[in-house]
Amino acid sequence: MIKTKNQYINREISWLWFNERVLQESADKKVPLIERLRFLGIFSNNLDEFYKVRYATVKRIVDAGKTGKSVLGGEIAKDLLEEITKIAIKHQAKSVEILKGIQKELEGQNIFIIKETQLNEGQIEFVKKYFVQKVSPQLMTIILSDLTEFPTLKDTAAYLAVKMIIVGDQKAKEKEKRYALIEIPKGIDRFVVLPQEGDKNYIIILDDLIRYCLRNIFTMFEYESISAHMIKITRDAELDMDNDLSKSFIEKISSSVEHRKVGDPVRFVYDKSIGKDTLSFLKEKMNIEDTDSVIPGGRYHNRRDYMGFPSLGRQDLLYDTIMPLPVKGLSMEGSLFEQISQKDFLQYTPYHTFSYIIRFLREAALDPKVKTIKITVYRLANNSQVAASLINAVKNGKQVTVQIELQARFDEQANIEYAEQLQAEGVKLIFGVPGLKVHSKICVIEREEENGLKRYGFVSTGNFSEATARIYSDYTLFTAHEAILKELNKVFDFFETTYKINKYKHLIVSPHYTKSNFIKLIDNEIANAILGKEAFIKIKMNSFTSYKMVDKLYEASRAGVKIQLIVRGICCLVPGVKGMSENIEAISIVDKFLEHPRIFIFGNDGNPKMYISSADWMTRNLDYRVEVGCPIYDADVKQELLDTFEMSWSDNVKARVFNEAQDNAYRKNGNAKVRSQFAMYDYYLEKLGMEK
Repeated sequence: MIKTKNQYINREISWLWFNERVLQESADKKVPLIERLRFLGIFSNNLDEFYKVRYATVKRIVDAGKTGKSVLGGEIAKDLLEEITKIAIKHQAKSVEILKGIQKELEGQNIFIIKETQLNEGQIEFVKKYFVQKVSPQLMTIILSDLTEFPTLKDTAAYLAVKMIIVGDQKAKEKEKRYALIEIPKGIDRFVVLPQEGDKNYIIILDDLIRYCLRNIFTMFEYESISAHMIKITRDAELDMDNDLSKSFIEKISSSVEHRKVGDPVRFVYDKSIGKDTLSFLKEKMNIEDTDSVIPGGRYHNRRDYMGFPSLGRQDLLYDTIMPLPVKGLSMEGSLFEQISQKDFLQYTPYHTFSYIIRFLREAALDPKVKTIKITVYRLANNSQVAASLINAVKNGKQVTVQIELQARFDEQANIEYAEQLQAEGVKLIFGVPGLKVHSKICVIEREEENGLKRYGFVSTGNFSEATARIYSDYTLFTAHEAILKELNKVFDFFETTYKINKYKHLIVSPHYTKSNFIKLIDNEIANAILGKEAFIKIKMNSFTSYKMVDKLYEASRAGVKIQLIVRGICCLVPGVKGMSENIEAISIVDKFLEHPRIFIFGNDGNPKMYISSADWMTRNLDYRVEVGCPIYDADVKQELLDTFEMSWSDNVKARVFNEAQDNAYRKNGNAKVRSQFAMYDYYLEKLGMEK
């Protein structure tokens, strides 16, 4: 094995460069204008979550007095924190400039985001009324100067830090200052649409509306000047589990989620125009050191709210809405079970409608022949039809078992509420496996038929959520393949009998077999390459951080195996390095939809083996989660997966190339332009014989 200085890319740094690809979308003139603002919101939201989780993890290592080299790919934790802060400041500054540019372009479209100093008389009247009726009742205002103990600020909530210069003795050397905090209410839209004037649309950000009404808030103070600047704090989001044996698992998770609200601060962002005295006061009171991640920003924080920027009826400034298509040959009119019993079908959302999953569960809920339904749940939509269908099944006498993951990051509270609702309706709940998260996306139903018990089910790469199915691309395989479904039942058995480790002939299951099975598949390609046979590997996944799997692909590359990687997010592998990875190419696609499927294709000397999976090649997915990879046996589905992979690989509009420089360069190859997500929809239209 050739060792080079750049053998691996640090995962935290790789993640930051993934988020920069999101930021690129907000700067891309080919992206509709309001969508660009929304990408800016996604960038900001991603960064918040990064600090809560990844930055917080590295900071814990530093606080423990350790270097972390063994778990950080050779990086020293303290140095890594400094590098992260440096990159984050650079990206934040870039995002501020992009936002300024977008706002200027919006003005060219007669959409004006105005400040409190730009209001005309009619708008002033509207703002005053809006403040009294909607904002004032929800405001939380704290006078800091009167407190002996500084209040605990909420994680990622936005605050206006207010400074008042009090009217007093003119001879005093230093004027009295009073400080206060105003929490920006989350229950009110951040963007307040003002009355339209002709063909001009006006919007004021809630922060500025509050700034205009400061006098209304602080009427009891005599001040000669007042100012308000935005601040935000991000806290460690790690769940610290209570070991109290008397508590239920739900109680422990609930307690941990509650504790998260007062986790250690990991980032402090402030408006760079804030007064030095105000900033010093806040840092002192909050015990924030200059060595912490203190990041100067723009006038507005929580730019994640731009994800909800109002459309103002301007469809011309948004992506065209696509109508989700039916799956060819799978009719909603007849029984899905009868059709699936004949052959496998592949649903690829958002190009296909998510309704097949709901229809499958609703049919199972009503069919007298269906006896049991088993399903895993990681994330659900609000007002989930999946949950409603499962409850309906219980009411119709079915035995319904739901494995629900209470530790799904940032969805813990929602899953607790769903768990309580399902349990109250008589659904049998399983709360996972000690020490493991259940991340698999599987469902099995058992149906009494003339020839005995028959199973049907589906395996997916994504969550069973109607909401994310509109914006995440994911594969779902519907099958009646008895051997596959028997093994899916074994996975559910493992949830309840965790000491019994099952063996699988068809499925690839974490934590016991995923790594070893994929290594065997790679070894087969290596052996074929050495013998001069056709040998290739094509992989599409979200993140690639397992150094062991990186090393295995390096080994395959040196043996002559041609490897194509499509990795949306983190990629610790360095492609194209002579003597190490010259046979590996890697790209990332960031576009209208979030690329979420995991697909693994191995050449196998002309008879490709294919799998879809819930697992990325990350240590957590391989060793610390229950994941399921499913083989594809149906010839039509195999061809469809190969076609869609090749379409993604051909992308030369939204594909960025992974390289040592990590410069997020767009792929340019001189071929005809292919924007894979748009081409994918056209592909499925063509399969149905439909025109654009």
